[in-house]
Amino acid sequence: MPSQNQSRKARAEAARKAMEHARRRERRAHRLFWGVGGGLVAVLLVAVALVVVLNRPGHAADNAAEPAIPTTAPSTAQGRTDQPPWSLPADPTARVQAAGLPMLGTEGTVEHIHAHLDVIVDGKPVTVPAEIGIDEAGGGISPLHTHDTTGVLHVESPVNANFSLGQFFTEWQVALSQNQLGGLTAGDGKTLRAYVNGKPYTGDPAGIVLHAHDEIALVYGTPGQQANPPSSYAFPAGL
Repeated sequence: MPSQNQSRKARAEAARKAMEHARRRERRAHRLFWGVGGGLVAVLLVAVALVVVLNRPGHAADNAAEPAIPTTAPSTAQGRTDQPPWSLPADPTARVQAAGLPMLGTEGTVEHIHAHLDVIVDGKPVTVPAEIGIDEAGGGISPLHTHDTTGVLHVESPVNANFSLGQFFTEWQVALSQNQLGGLTAGDGKTLRAYVNGKPYTGDPAGIVLHAHDEIALVYGTPGQQANPPSSYAFPAGL
């Protein structure tokens, strides 16, 4: 039989092994905590960072709803009452806002159509300037604008909406009504007539809604100068 001394040694050895086993379990638990818990902490930190980014100033504008564009185009035009030709307005952004339209950071792609505008005064064409509705300095562009002096009106909108000739003339800052074009008024044997695809338009021409490949003509002059208004336009390929 084992002596008393041997029994004490055996109990001490068993206690040492039990303590060592407990320490190993503690170390494993510690590593597991920091492995899993650390991952959770990392995920939490990423989530917090995302919340901060989503709520930082300016981010809401980047992801905001589409800009407000009236679905019914205004049938009025506000602008200058001087004689042609009419240059670009001094403040294009203010004119776009006066037309009830937003300044976009880039051209929209949801609605993309083109119409053409002829302005004829006393039998002579009046140039429609390039970059109406475009603010080069501010980096903004209206969904309704021109790029060149061909008279092609571009509708490049992020939402589907109606756009009117009155909005365009407001952007151009040229007054337009049933009897007025800038500083030109009906009277003394001269009239102002509007035509859409060669057909007379009755009523205020500011209310003309733009459609794809419309040819719109505003003709000011004598009855003889009203004859044979343009009825179509040869749009370049791709427009």
